[in-house]
Amino acid sequence: MKTATLVILAVYVLVMVGIGFYTSRLTKSTDDFMLGGRSVGGWLTAFSYGTTYFSAVVFIGYAGQFGWMYGVSASWVGIGNAIIGSLIPFFLIGKRTRLMSNHLNAKTMPEFFEYRFDSKALKTASAVIVFVFLIPYTASVYNGLSRLFGMVFDFGENGSTVIIIAMAVLSAVYVMLGGYKATALNDFFQGIIMLIGIATVVALTVKTKGGLSSAIQQLSEIADTEKLGTLTGPDPINLLGVVILTSLGTWGLPQMVQKFYAIKDEQAIKKGAIISTFFALVVAGGSYFMGGFVRLYCTLDLNESGKDFIETVNGKPVYDTMVPALLQKALPSVLIGLVVVLVLSASLSTLSSLVLTSSSTLTNDLIKPHIKNFTDKKQMTVMRVFIAVFLLISVIIACNKNASISTLMSYSWGALSGAFLGPFLYGLFMKKATPTACGVSFCTGIGISILHMLLFSMNISAFDGVKQSVIDMGLKINLLSPINAGAFAMIISLIIVPVVSSFTKAPDEKVVENAFSVIK
Repeated sequence: MKTATLVILAVYVLVMVGIGFYTSRLTKSTDDFMLGGRSVGGWLTAFSYGTTYFSAVVFIGYAGQFGWMYGVSASWVGIGNAIIGSLIPFFLIGKRTRLMSNHLNAKTMPEFFEYRFDSKALKTASAVIVFVFLIPYTASVYNGLSRLFGMVFDFGENGSTVIIIAMAVLSAVYVMLGGYKATALNDFFQGIIMLIGIATVVALTVKTKGGLSSAIQQLSEIADTEKLGTLTGPDPINLLGVVILTSLGTWGLPQMVQKFYAIKDEQAIKKGAIISTFFALVVAGGSYFMGGFVRLYCTLDLNESGKDFIETVNGKPVYDTMVPALLQKALPSVLIGLVVVLVLSASLSTLSSLVLTSSSTLTNDLIKPHIKNFTDKKQMTVMRVFIAVFLLISVIIACNKNASISTLMSYSWGALSGAFLGPFLYGLFMKKATPTACGVSFCTGIGISILHMLLFSMNISAFDGVKQSVIDMGLKINLLSPINAGAFAMIISLIIVPVVSSFTKAPDEKVVENAFSVIK
């Protein structure tokens, strides 16, 4: 089985690198490297959007955690990802983002903020935020990959570090070679693998337990978890927090929004909306639905026969180990190689978008304004250097196993979209949105995430009393959850911008009218 998996992986890696070399010949300028010359069609954009959206974080981390907590009702997260996270943003912000960014010649989200609000300060602040808070998301992807590879090959603790480094090198190679075109073409190839792989895994997960009705019945019979087999699940309020974070969050994430900068035309947007929604329903819906059955394959009780005992820390389950345990029980060994390539595909496509977004933002928005005669050739060289730096920092964080996959992603998405969602959305639609309102949103989104991290996730003894007070409240909304903190930051961002804009100074009227002149 390991030999077959290694052969499949070798073929996969050769194809990825080959695409990188092929597209390197088509990449002649920074516009090509960062946005594919703004000529990417609907199919490639849809697959690039979907594969950037979903990675090992969803398949390994979130599917395991929320499947364990909410059962089959976790499938609502996948449905929310398809409708709120994919369909609506294509139709709501896709056209305006493409037109306005193209007209303003903005290549990144920070550059959009500068030209739309006539503020270099917003550009600088947002560029720093992008670089810093994309790092934990990247680390969470590496964690998911190392968990799966550890299950298949049993490399041990040092082996997982080697895997993380190898994946970083692979993603760096083809992004450095071909930039956006390489990632888009690879994303299409990887997306096909993800669709086939998820459908296969979901079918076998249910079949192994005697079919859908039998699996749901077994789930409902587990002690104290009868609601895990229902559509509403045991905790619909906190489940809503997951839906908001993972769905609404895409509207303010630079690596997602940038797909609309690069899309070719309005027809491509319409086509991309349908394709990306279908992709999300299969990949995200399938992942969370599969995760809903992890309790049939995993248990915390060693005395229960027929199930795998899962790893715990302080008596609590380690969610990141659950899906690998499920896969070992549900899949025949010959298909493990397919799953490895599935998760690798999902993760590398996400990684490539993250490192490209981060490096291009730093180079274009922080370095370029301060260097004279910064030619296209020099810019691409600097971007490639920052790709390596970004990946190195992410690898160092990923090698620390103390933080779970979902925690790392939640803080990343909560901070980024909590800072940018309101400013970007209202920047597209509301002429009276002000730079001050955007700055307040930046501070609030980052502030909520950092404060929550200090209080509840960094095990600082001085805050133990605060933690216990929150636990003693017994609220239905889990205030300790970084997921709910991120969702709260996003909602606050949507409220802050129009409120603060109502009593602060808007940009010069000519700047605003120029930005909206292409909107018909």
